[in-house]
Amino acid sequence: MAGGYKIPETSLNAVALGAANVAHSTRADAAYYNPANMIFMENKNIMELDLMYIGLENLNFKGTVSSTGLTPLDINGEKENFLIPTLHYVSPLIDGARFGLSIVAPAGLSKRWNSAPAVFTAKDFSLKLVEVNPSIALPVGDDFAVALGIRMVYTDGIVNSASPISSRDMTGDSIDFGYNLALSYKPSKELEFAIIYKSNIDLTVNGNADLTLNHPTFGLREPYIGDATVAVPLPALLNVAVAYTFATKTTVEFVYEINYWSSYKDLDFDYQGSIDPVINAAFGAVIAKNWKDTNVYRFGITQKLKKFTFMAGLVIDETPAPQSTVGFELPNSDSISVSLGARYQLNEKINIGLSALYSKRDDRTINNSELSGEFSNADILIISAALEYRF
Repeated sequence: MAGGYKIPETSLNAVALGAANVAHSTRADAAYYNPANMIFMENKNIMELDLMYIGLENLNFKGTVSSTGLTPLDINGEKENFLIPTLHYVSPLIDGARFGLSIVAPAGLSKRWNSAPAVFTAKDFSLKLVEVNPSIALPVGDDFAVALGIRMVYTDGIVNSASPISSRDMTGDSIDFGYNLALSYKPSKELEFAIIYKSNIDLTVNGNADLTLNHPTFGLREPYIGDATVAVPLPALLNVAVAYTFATKTTVEFVYEINYWSSYKDLDFDYQGSIDPVINAAFGAVIAKNWKDTNVYRFGITQKLKKFTFMAGLVIDETPAPQSTVGFELPNSDSISVSLGARYQLNEKINIGLSALYSKRDDRTINNSELSGEFSNADILIISAALEYRF
C-alpha cells in the first residue's frame, strides 16, 4: 500500500514491478495503469483475472495516551488479511480506437484494536472500495496516443468505537465519480514515455449512526440513532514514467509519482439529525488531519525469455501523515518495498503468473497532544496470481 490508504498494486504485473508498469504496459492492466498504451498493443481481445492477497501485520504501540493517564501501554492491533479479485480487459481496434475496462480496489483501510485505549477511537475503522474504470484510447500519429477514462467508485465504510462512557456504531456507503487522463509517446521501439493523471474523488459516505454517551458532567444522554455523513478523499495522482528496452529484451522503467494527499485536511463526521449539543460535541468534533502531498519513486525491471517473463521492483514511499495528527485509526510511516514475479506462456492464448511484494515500513515515534510512544510492526505482504487470455 502507498502512503495513506491507497492500493497502487491491482494486477500481477503491478505487484511484481512495484507499480512501475506505466510507460511499458503491454498487458490487459494497461487499461488501468496507462490506457493510452492500448493503442500500441497486439490487436486482440486481452483479458486478465487476478486474485490478490494482502496481509497486514498486527501493529504494535508502546507508549502513553494523554486522555487516559501516563500508564505505559504495550498493545497490539489485529492482524488483517484480505483477498481482492480484479479484472482488466482491452478490446481490439474498433474504428481506430481501443476500449478498456478495469474493476479494481483502488484503496482500502481496515484497522481494528481490541485493547484500551485504542478501542476508544478505532475498535473497527474500515473502508472498502470498488472502482469500475472504463476507458477509450485514440492514436495521434504513429508515435503518440491519448486516453480518457471515467472512474466510478463504490465505497462501504464502518466506524466502531467503545469507551467506558460512550459507544459509536456507524455504517455507510456512496457512489462517487472521477476521471483519468493518459498520454504515451514512443519515439523509438526501445524508448517509451508516459504521463498519467487520476483525479481526486471525494468519497461522500452516507449512512446511519448509533451513538450513546454517559457524560461525566452532563449525565446519560438520549441515544442518537439516525443519519450520518463523512467525506474522505481518494487523492489525485500524477505519474511521469520512462522505460527503455535493451537488445537482450530487458526493460527497465522508472516512475515518479506525486500523490496529492493535501486534499485530506480533516475528518468531519456530521450527524444531521442530532439536536443534542453534547452528543454533537462528543462525536462530531472536526478531527484535523492536515496531510501533505507525497513523492513515490518506483523502479521496475522485466526480462523476457521464450516462455518465461521475470520481473522485479523497488518502491521508495513516504507517509503523508504529519506527526501532530497521527492516531490509532491510521498510524502510517515511510516505507521501502521490494517485489518479484514471473509469468509463463502456456500457449499462444493463455499465460499464468505469480508475484509478491513485501513492504518494510519504518517504526514511527509519535509525540503529539494525544499520543507519546512508538508504532512498530506495520509491514505488509502482497501476493498476486493471475491468468491472462488473448483471443
